[in-house]
Amino acid sequence: MQEGCIEWKLDEKENINSLEELARHGARVMLRIALNDEIKEFMEKGETLRDEEGRRLVYRNGYHREREIQTGIGPIKVKQPRVDSRKAEVKFNSKILPKYMRRTESIDAFIPILYLNGVSTGDFSEVMEGLLGKGKGVSANTVVRLKAEWEKEYAEWRKRDLSAKRYCYIWADGIYLKHRDEEDEKSCILVVIGVNENGDKEFLAIDSGIRESALSWKEVLLGLRERGMEEPKLAIGDGGMGFWSALREVYPQTREQRCWVHKTANVLNQLPKKLHPMAKKMLQEIYLSPDKAQAERGIGRFVNVFEDKYPKAVKSLTKDAEELLTFYDFPAAHFQHIRTTNPIESSFSTIRLRTKKMRNCGNRKTTLAMLYKLSQQVEKGWRKLRGFKEIPYVLEGMPYLDGSRMENAVV
Repeated sequence: MQEGCIEWKLDEKENINSLEELARHGARVMLRIALNDEIKEFMEKGETLRDEEGRRLVYRNGYHREREIQTGIGPIKVKQPRVDSRKAEVKFNSKILPKYMRRTESIDAFIPILYLNGVSTGDFSEVMEGLLGKGKGVSANTVVRLKAEWEKEYAEWRKRDLSAKRYCYIWADGIYLKHRDEEDEKSCILVVIGVNENGDKEFLAIDSGIRESALSWKEVLLGLRERGMEEPKLAIGDGGMGFWSALREVYPQTREQRCWVHKTANVLNQLPKKLHPMAKKMLQEIYLSPDKAQAERGIGRFVNVFEDKYPKAVKSLTKDAEELLTFYDFPAAHFQHIRTTNPIESSFSTIRLRTKKMRNCGNRKTTLAMLYKLSQQVEKGWRKLRGFKEIPYVLEGMPYLDGSRMENAVV
């Protein structure tokens, strides 16, 4: 057997006649090994725990009743080893297979995706059966119960305290999804993502607003401030004036960075398609310039080339010229993160794309809960901000010039 591999044999009682069944069998074997290793480690830690008569306080006690776990490769039957303890404060809780677990996280994450893409509650069983096998779907009652649980989780999440962390940067954007809610057929979902002092990104707000209005954004930002979020050093967003107006009122000291992806699209909209490749290249050369002075010269060249024939395109660029280049006053390692609202765009792009082609999403309350649930899954896949060790310097107010620290500058 090759080193580093685990050898396993098929149970003679099992009929393996498809690749999916083989995969499930392998998953059962690997799960059994992982559970046994987890219990073995727990038992070794409890080896010294004895009562007055020398009997072990932590001991194996057979198996729990067999249960079926719904996974992305279909249902897997599991008999989990039982561990009992005579000491109340010493309890075994499996991290691999938590108590009452019936579905893996990938299945739970798929439910809100289906819902946001227009699958009705009554259709869930049929859709999930196509994924998990005949008779293994998720019932309408289960979906209704999950929606209620997630709405409660979301309500608690949006009230959580934020004072224990410091947030260096925030990204803000409005996501438009269609709803079945007749009172608000196309409300805007206002999303804020922040990065804390450790370089970890997290969703700070997912709320419903009225067309990205200043009033709606003000309500979101006031909510963050009331929950303890201190003034971030930089906010990144598109050119929508509602957010910037609210930001200046709630967090007046926060610097502003316009999103280059949004700005590029806005400028190109004012130009003939035949000029798009040329203009796009010129815009990229601006924001990829090594320093602010060169970027400013790039803006000057763009003005000289297009101003006479396409003044609207030039105005779209120059009216936010200062805010487009704010990122040069922050660490160079952060440039690629803080030039755009990509963290929000990438998180919701699939949902936004698909809902345009399918039936409308559910009502506003349920949609917010579903987006919250998806956000928790998205966060798990995020990496730390590149150059996160620079964040404490930014929070302390260290000045930067073209991405480099100015150590001797007076703060």
